[in-house]
Amino acid sequence: MKDSDYMHMALELAKRGQGWTAPNPMVGAVIVKSGRVIGQGYHRRCGGLHAEREALACCGESPEGATLYVTLEPCCHDGRQPPCTDAILEAGISRVVVGSDDPNPLVGGKGLCILRRRGVEVETGVVKQECDALNQVFFHFMKTRRPYVVMKYAMTLDGKTATRTGASRWITGEEARRRVHQDRHRYSAIMTGIGTVLADNPLLTCRMEGGRNPVRVICDTRLRTPLDSKIVRTAREVPTILATACGDVLRHAPYEKAGCRVWTLPEREGHVDLPALMERLGGENIDSVLLEGGGTLNWAALESGTVQKVQAYVASKLFGGTTAKSPIGGLGVGLPDQAVQLKNTMITRIGEDFLLESEVAADVYRDG
Repeated sequence: MKDSDYMHMALELAKRGQGWTAPNPMVGAVIVKSGRVIGQGYHRRCGGLHAEREALACCGESPEGATLYVTLEPCCHDGRQPPCTDAILEAGISRVVVGSDDPNPLVGGKGLCILRRRGVEVETGVVKQECDALNQVFFHFMKTRRPYVVMKYAMTLDGKTATRTGASRWITGEEARRRVHQDRHRYSAIMTGIGTVLADNPLLTCRMEGGRNPVRVICDTRLRTPLDSKIVRTAREVPTILATACGDVLRHAPYEKAGCRVWTLPEREGHVDLPALMERLGGENIDSVLLEGGGTLNWAALESGTVQKVQAYVASKLFGGTTAKSPIGGLGVGLPDQAVQLKNTMITRIGEDFLLESEVAADVYRDG
């Protein structure tokens, strides 16, 4: 087997940590000696053993002289766990093969230098593109300290998110909806606007077996979320943040009593300031947000430069109707060349539906 084969094994291991490691990266490791895999592991949860240490711990024989394949550069600093470089050196590993460089300034090549100085052969960039893609959220969060935002919506082939009467259940089939719940497990938070809460009274939880509920973030500028809504009634079971421009603490009180956290934020153009909200979420180590909003919130997020990725679930059906809603509302652009540009589009068939995923070309925050 080649180095790339073992790195692909490490990648598959790393994916098992999806939804549990944030704000840490997903990492997998494989230890090979004399052409045999003698140890493997992955980072299971934030605060738990790193992949390298777990792989070493499960070795069936001495790892001295073996090769370690790891999807992300080994850490060299004390955090919730001691440095992995120490464990690698103590184990007598003779060669380390790395997929991605670590953007964390506490690591950033330092660990590899330590290993090389101690005589360990180091090779980097093996299956780099796939290793980098695995931790797109982590890399963005490390560089910006703001969450990676995925704007998700479902629409018909004629671009409608609801019929002319406002009915929207269901546009896509069961398989596509299961995929959405996998993403609710994957990302740290889910965000929607007050319009969606008032229209649909959603629960915004993960219904995947063995899944994790994301933190719920409601953009509610005037604090109109009904106290008897599912969001408020379940706030003690599922972490819930109401982001508002209403500074009246007396109005905050019943929500806080129900278990919600109420954040007062600046107002921008009649809505909660989204860049300010992202900054505060980042300060709480919330590294990613699945935006399941309506057209108004979606446009505000795009216009403010808050979105990094767009997920469009497209159903093979037509609604029609000049008044039927579309995924992006707001003012919109005036000319075609002012469009929000997307790149690296991938198309996946899910049952009878299609998922289009694109990155926003300008991955920046426009703060005014």
